[in-house]
Amino acid sequence: MENLKIIGSEEWCVFENLGIPAIKARVDSGAKTSSIQATNIKIFSKSAQEWVKFEVNPLQENRSIAIECEALLVDRRMIKSSSGISEERFVVKTPVTLGNEIFDIELTLANRDTMEFRMLLGREALNDRYMVNPSLNYQLQDFSDTDINKKYAPYYKEKTGLKIALLASNPLLYSNKRLIEAAEARGHEIQFLNVELAYMKLDAQSPEIRYRGGNILKDFDAVIPRIKPSITFYGCALIRQFDNLGVYCQNSAEAITQSRDKLFASQLFSKNDIHIPITGFAKSPMDTKDLIKMVNGAPLIIKLLESTQGKGVVLAETDKAAESVINAFKSVNTNILVQEFIKEANGQDIRCFVVKGKVVASMQRQAQKGEFRANIHQGGVASIIKITAEEKKLALKAAKVLNLAVAGVDIIRSNKGPLLLEVNSSPGLEGIENATGKDIANEMIEAIEKKLKFKI
Repeated sequence: MENLKIIGSEEWCVFENLGIPAIKARVDSGAKTSSIQATNIKIFSKSAQEWVKFEVNPLQENRSIAIECEALLVDRRMIKSSSGISEERFVVKTPVTLGNEIFDIELTLANRDTMEFRMLLGREALNDRYMVNPSLNYQLQDFSDTDINKKYAPYYKEKTGLKIALLASNPLLYSNKRLIEAAEARGHEIQFLNVELAYMKLDAQSPEIRYRGGNILKDFDAVIPRIKPSITFYGCALIRQFDNLGVYCQNSAEAITQSRDKLFASQLFSKNDIHIPITGFAKSPMDTKDLIKMVNGAPLIIKLLESTQGKGVVLAETDKAAESVINAFKSVNTNILVQEFIKEANGQDIRCFVVKGKVVASMQRQAQKGEFRANIHQGGVASIIKITAEEKKLALKAAKVLNLAVAGVDIIRSNKGPLLLEVNSSPGLEGIENATGKDIANEMIEAIEKKLKFKI
């Protein structure tokens, strides 16, 4: 015990054989094995042994640097997640440098994107070498931000010259941070623009968009619009202005406006033979009873025309309750849709993420017990799902009808087959990237490159 070194609850590890100059690890003596964040895992043979190729994003909250690694495969283990899903994990063996010591370590390759740390150091690695003092950090070696920037300088891509604007409201939102990372990882310049801080000059000779006190926004090749519902009108006006200036907008103002108007979108779906739950719309309270009957009676769903993330969506259990809610909304001149309730769906729906005519990822969302809305923002739990050919066709057609290059298409399974619930023109990335492990932000940036015929 006297020879044990003190180790903190956070430490820097170096993996020379893997080409990782530094990775921050959470030290956890409660966990038996160590693990490292890994994606794009592939098995291959080398000298009659099994080896693994994988990619590591070594820096926290930054996927713009991906290091390709390979190591000897020593084990395969079945791991059960907290949601009860079992999956096979690969274990590799490689030397690690901790302070001035180098020794072999076993690492489980895991998707740690949702974790705060890219690596976990378990008690097997600590062995008889270290004693953990949880109140301390970086006892073996510490790297400053300058050190880390120097170590990773060779991994940053040279600038390509492509300039992208991300038009949104919150730079700290997961989706926005991921899009910035993905663009930078491909060597592009990307600038976050707060929708409400941009303003425009309408003039036939010299139209402009200005930002924060007079800076003229120019030389952008593309705009990624992520407009929150409350500022749809102003956001779409800005997108039209960018379009007038010859800038490619990944989703057009017209497409976003159509998708946000649930009544207009539902009419477009009906016109194009896209099956949706039976939906009713009326102005006069005199017709409420027949409106309820028209959508097969209670239980039924009542939706505000501009609802999102499950907000403004109500389940009325009885005809009487439905009548009360509908008339209450109408009395304050709020436009609503009334929709049949698909009981057999059991609080589940499917989110398909469409990018440029391709379903790039799909997840199933399960509502919490006692809740009918499966939205992640309403506490829904996401898991990976394999969609049917019919569901894929429905998702692609829905995005195409609204002319959206990027869309979150929500589908529900019913006794009549798959039905379209709605289409989101600014779909969130967090739930679906974490559920599927897919790099959707990168797909969105690649789609811009293809549209502009830009080669990197």
